[in-house]
Amino acid sequence: MSNVTRADYCVIAVAETFRGDGEIMANPIGTIPMIGGRLARSTFEPDLVMTDGEAMLVANALPVGVEGVEKVVEAWNPYRSMFDVVFSGRRHVMMGASQMDRFGNQNFACIGPMDKPKAQLLGFRGAPGNTIQNKTSFWIPMHSVKVFVERVDVVTGVGYDRAKALGAAGRFHRLGHVVTNLGVLDFETPDNSLRIRSLHPGVSADDLVAATGFDLVVPDDIPDTRAPTDAEMEIINTLDPRGLRGKEVPE
Repeated sequence: MSNVTRADYCVIAVAETFRGDGEIMANPIGTIPMIGGRLARSTFEPDLVMTDGEAMLVANALPVGVEGVEKVVEAWNPYRSMFDVVFSGRRHVMMGASQMDRFGNQNFACIGPMDKPKAQLLGFRGAPGNTIQNKTSFWIPMHSVKVFVERVDVVTGVGYDRAKALGAAGRFHRLGHVVTNLGVLDFETPDNSLRIRSLHPGVSADDLVAATGFDLVVPDDIPDTRAPTDAEMEIINTLDPRGLRGKEVPE
């Protein structure tokens, strides 16, 4: 399929992070994560529960960036109910990261020291609770040494090394995949440090290593990120009729 773009591969990679989740709440945050999550529910994970981005749980796959689409509402989802889901661990959230280290410690609070940061970002938001209580994956649209760093300036989301140090308090900690514009990473190593899981077409392992500020685990055989099927491309185009995914990951 010659018309498949890098953004389409990213959508597929995001969808695959939800494979096998079953009946839990999927919270993919961001344009490509939303398309990927809704693609997963429309195909191989029909039991996923998803919101409309506001206060409803909806049964139909809503197109991204389109107003006025009729919603098939399954339930009301007020903010207080969302906390019940979060604290029970019945959720898979996909967040972003301004910085991430080899063990998945995430920062999107600020760049530089907390008392005098160079840049103020989102803050801690729900990252501490997300990473301790829920399965958490990540979407990084621009893979670079500025994002993947040896040490994050501030820890907002908890990585594997810190979760292990917590003992029983960290027993529900689970990080999934890290999807970027270059490939997919995971933590499936003996010490739970990041390794290359797959490479998007046109990207080499050397490219990905050069864009990372620490030593990645590089397997001997690295597969390509799988391509979308024709049927999946039809769904992707329906979910993203305005082509917003291409603006997040341009060719």
